[in-house]
Amino acid sequence: MASRLAAMQSIEEQDGHGVMADPPIDLTIEGVQAAFRARGYVTDRSLATTIFLALQLGRPLLLEGEAGVGKTEVAKVLASTLGAPLIRLQCYEGLDVNTAVYEWNYPRQMLEIRLLEAQGAADRATAHDIFAPDFLIKRPLLQALEAGEGPPPVLLIDEIDRADEEFEAYLLEILSDFQVTVPEIGTIVAERPPRVVLTSNRTREVHDALKRRCLYHWIDYPTAQKEFEIVATRLPGVPQGLAHQVVAFVQQLRETDLTKVPGIAETLDWAAALMALGAEELTPALVDETLGALLKYQEDVRQVRGSAAQLVATGAAQPGPA
Repeated sequence: MASRLAAMQSIEEQDGHGVMADPPIDLTIEGVQAAFRARGYVTDRSLATTIFLALQLGRPLLLEGEAGVGKTEVAKVLASTLGAPLIRLQCYEGLDVNTAVYEWNYPRQMLEIRLLEAQGAADRATAHDIFAPDFLIKRPLLQALEAGEGPPPVLLIDEIDRADEEFEAYLLEILSDFQVTVPEIGTIVAERPPRVVLTSNRTREVHDALKRRCLYHWIDYPTAQKEFEIVATRLPGVPQGLAHQVVAFVQQLRETDLTKVPGIAETLDWAAALMALGAEELTPALVDETLGALLKYQEDVRQVRGSAAQLVATGAAQPGPA
């Protein structure tokens, strides 16, 4: 592609700890794929295009998909690719502004009031004396907006679907204008907007107003060929035959009626467990002994144990990825 993303902000020669920072990066869609693969993340062109456009346009990126398909890992690898810090906000029910954005340092404010009283200046004190930036405790969202020197941080807002709708509405100002309003101080605007990645497992629908502010991509379970590439990339020591059998077995499980089918994360965990046992190929007995690394519900474990031999045999009979 002729269009290129110019060097991703000017990166300082050294970071604040005296460690050499990564050089400026010139990214294309192909460059995104290559950079991610070099860091162990196999991405198809559609996802690479969406990531490229999010960087090019300065837009937040909303990733949806089942748990364990690699949504969170996109933000981690993106931060590594850009040589930028990763700031993560893990969402949950009841998440509020005090936890996500800022809160006032009340003990320090009380000490300041006592100091003013000791100096006889309490009657001349104003709200500004104790509601000043020095008394503000910055939480992840404010940290991302007020990042210092170096490349803009990657802000990961993980599992936004777990947060309440009220908090989701609060995010609109941040995602639209990269600013946040603190009533006692005023509006704080990011000089250099962070790169924002939001993830959702779709336990509930994210509001349209938030989606409109983002570029959207659905990450599905991978094909057998892609999953084989992922296993080979992340676990280069796994025997090729075993990797083929693991992928074929997992692909078959995703076609069965399970409480929770395994994602890519479980595939990698299982392959790593089999490697730790020195396995060269799958056997029904080995499957039974290691299902805890692949399945997380007893009902699913019981169901698969009853058909492990047939699944192993079917997987072994399938041709390996080209």
